[in-house]
Amino acid sequence: MKAPPGASRTRYLILGLAFVGLSLNYLDRANLSVALPFIEDDLHLDLSNAEKGLILGAFFWAYDGAMLAAGWFADKVGSRKAFTFAALWWSVVTALTPLARGFWSLFAFRFALGAGEAPAYPSATKAASRWFPAHERAFASAVIDSGSRVGTVLSLPVVTGLIALVSWHFSFVVLGVLGIMLAAVWYWYYRDPMEHKHANAEEREYIASNGARLDENDSEAAAQVRWRDLFRYRTIRGMMLGFFCLNFVIYFFLTWFPSYLKDARGLNLAELGTLGTLPGITAIAGGWIAGIVADRRIRAGTDVTRVRKTVMVGGLLGGAAIVFAAPAKSVYVALLFLAISYASLAIAATGIWSLPGDVAPSSRHVASIGGIQNFASNIAGIISPYVFGLLLDIYHGSYLPSFALAGVVAVIGALTYAFVVGKAEPLPVRDS
Repeated sequence: MKAPPGASRTRYLILGLAFVGLSLNYLDRANLSVALPFIEDDLHLDLSNAEKGLILGAFFWAYDGAMLAAGWFADKVGSRKAFTFAALWWSVVTALTPLARGFWSLFAFRFALGAGEAPAYPSATKAASRWFPAHERAFASAVIDSGSRVGTVLSLPVVTGLIALVSWHFSFVVLGVLGIMLAAVWYWYYRDPMEHKHANAEEREYIASNGARLDENDSEAAAQVRWRDLFRYRTIRGMMLGFFCLNFVIYFFLTWFPSYLKDARGLNLAELGTLGTLPGITAIAGGWIAGIVADRRIRAGTDVTRVRKTVMVGGLLGGAAIVFAAPAKSVYVALLFLAISYASLAIAATGIWSLPGDVAPSSRHVASIGGIQNFASNIAGIISPYVFGLLLDIYHGSYLPSFALAGVVAVIGALTYAFVVGKAEPLPVRDS
């Protein structure tokens, strides 16, 4: 299953570019989470925790509302156009965010950002499924998904550094300009394997003959499966519920985590940019290692379904460790449990983002399934920030009830992947 001698390695350049794109995507997404306390002080806003939760969650109302269409759109026009469109949209909105002056304008910019970012993940997932054979898919998915962790980790030192250097306004403008540059590079360089001038015949054959989801490998019947009929499959519905559970927990790290460190643990600006990166760095390493190990097991002959379910179920069970962070007396012990939780969730995500390429009836359904499961997962993005904020208000700033709820949801997700989601293989074609 190794690539033949002389085969080009263009797929890794594509992977690297997708990784950079998703890292910047999440850096822009997490920007407001880090900057919000400083925006509040600068604009003299008096926001309740519930109102902050609504602002942070506004992203997901649009992101989730657009996600189903985004997956269909990426399958329709291809990864090149869909990712370029997304990067341009979210970058312009990011650059304009400093025009906000209060609750409703912050909510509006956050909402617009979510709509623009929706096609990014389905487009990247589709690109990985086309460029990487089945036994390299876990690592490719891990690298792409780790962009969310890298962006979130970098948001603390990068955004706080830009704020300290100039102001919170500067962080949005700089990141917006970088995103526009990314869009231009992606559009210029990305092509599918059979069309890319830098991929030689050996690499193309290696990709095509080892399970990559290319149009050339599709049966006519599979290609004709309608988008709406995907919801009829129990596996798809299970993927939706399981990913919802993962994101319910993981979005704590993308929304409330900086406020938790600042308010509950008393970290200052410098400590936010250093200690605050530890769980994210651990998650990045955990995801990459899990992807490498998973691909090695598949190359060694282990059943793909067994590999996928091991990382998804085990990862979500490990994610429940978040519950032990709240009562910890030491900030370092709390960070340890948060690192275990975040890394475990990242491990689970390597399997979750491999599944669309595994179970899609044809190559024309990979982004659609990615969009469908991401749609369900980001309902949690709408609910989770608000519920965390509401529980903080009810329990006078204590994070224990929120973390306990997150732990329960993680266990439900593990059970879903264990007993509801079926085999990691193309879904059977059904009569309409």
